[in-house]
Amino acid sequence: MLGALRRKAAIGGSSASVLGKSLQAIRPGISASRASANAGKEILLLQPRGIDHIRNFSHLILPGYSVGLTKTRDAISSIPLETIMQKSCRAFSSGDGDLVDAVVPFMGESISDGTLATFLKKPGDSVAADEPIAQIETDKVTIDVVSPQAGVLQEYVAKEGDTVEPGTKIAIISKSAEGVAPAAPAERKSEKAASEPSPPAETVKEEKPKAKAEASPAVEKPKPPSTPPPKRTATEPVLPPKERERRVPMTRLRKRVATRLKDSQNTFAMLTTFNEVDMTNLMKLRSDYKDAFVEKHGVKLGFMSGFVKAAVSALQHQPIVNAVIDGDDIIYRDYIDISIAVGTPKGLVVPVVRDAEKMNFAEIEKTINGLAKKATEGTISIDEMAGGSFTISNGGVYGSLLSTPIINPPQSAILGMHSIVSRPMVVGGNVVPRPMMYIALTYDHRLIDGREAVFFLRRIKDVVEDPRRLLLDV
Repeated sequence: MLGALRRKAAIGGSSASVLGKSLQAIRPGISASRASANAGKEILLLQPRGIDHIRNFSHLILPGYSVGLTKTRDAISSIPLETIMQKSCRAFSSGDGDLVDAVVPFMGESISDGTLATFLKKPGDSVAADEPIAQIETDKVTIDVVSPQAGVLQEYVAKEGDTVEPGTKIAIISKSAEGVAPAAPAERKSEKAASEPSPPAETVKEEKPKAKAEASPAVEKPKPPSTPPPKRTATEPVLPPKERERRVPMTRLRKRVATRLKDSQNTFAMLTTFNEVDMTNLMKLRSDYKDAFVEKHGVKLGFMSGFVKAAVSALQHQPIVNAVIDGDDIIYRDYIDISIAVGTPKGLVVPVVRDAEKMNFAEIEKTINGLAKKATEGTISIDEMAGGSFTISNGGVYGSLLSTPIINPPQSAILGMHSIVSRPMVVGGNVVPRPMMYIALTYDHRLIDGREAVFFLRRIKDVVEDPRRLLLDV
């Protein structure tokens, strides 16, 4: 078709008339003037891949320019770039730029997608710039989707429970309230229509009693006697009705925790050894210096810092507990990163205290308090939970007396703390009450022998019962 147009134009005929007649042949009923005025559009339709074959001539219709046939390159070169961009991008922009999209942010190197957990705002609510409007739940953390600009939340384009990736559009934000204003009259109209009963409905209601009255003289057939339900045998269990059960999908964090714990059981040859610790001296140390500690460091002195320091000392005495198996090799870590298990309403998270061997009691307490607060609020980052060479889990805060913790892969051991209970103990030949705590060490028996595990737990017992050992390094 385009070759024929070129040949006719080369003979000397008017290009506009040639194009008009040709397009009339393609679309009967179109006038020559209309065909001439839309030649450029028709040719573009014939060549959806581009305009490489028609760049010698084209009919351009742009604001401020007369209708005529001119070379494409000359015409385009004389048109301001802003005009072309405005016309070509109109189909892909939101009018005057009043609407902006809120998208899923980057969630971390190891996280490719997440679940849209909940919406924090409703359509029609005013939002500020960088204000969270939704939450994305991943395998490790909960990430906020924020509004890119201040305005009004027009609508959500995704639903709760959807799996989304970084860059996925979640909502549309209107910089002004125009995006949601038209919805108000429609709502009032629907409410008014709902309040006024429709006449056809009354007619139907009037007809129904007549139909019942006409059908009343008919003689009803006697119903057959209903058969009694079969009696249950003595061995058949009586199950509760399904109406008393609820099925709730697991969150991504809960599924991730379940997978990792089961993988830990399937991978490690786990064994647990126990001991008990007399907390008298550590409790006395805390009672004597708690006020001065808070006054100087601005944080309370707890038991976790004492157990972290004791664990650091034990790991330095038994470096195999700080190691890990990697294939046919053993990786010895020359650093000590202590993971602290923290229970949150959404599940278990394990933030990491980096380089714990370089910290004092105050630095450890500040770090643990800050990480625990972030974990509870759901603002903890992935970097703050990555790594770790040894884990401490304190089930005593929930009242646990004794447990066998599960190793947090890819580590090789975990220490379990428990509640402090006053029990009768023999001290110096006398039975006296003492605040006692059971401690447990679960370790990978493929790497750590029972001897090293017992020595490790014994070192923790010695340091906690006599914190002066940390000063003298004995």
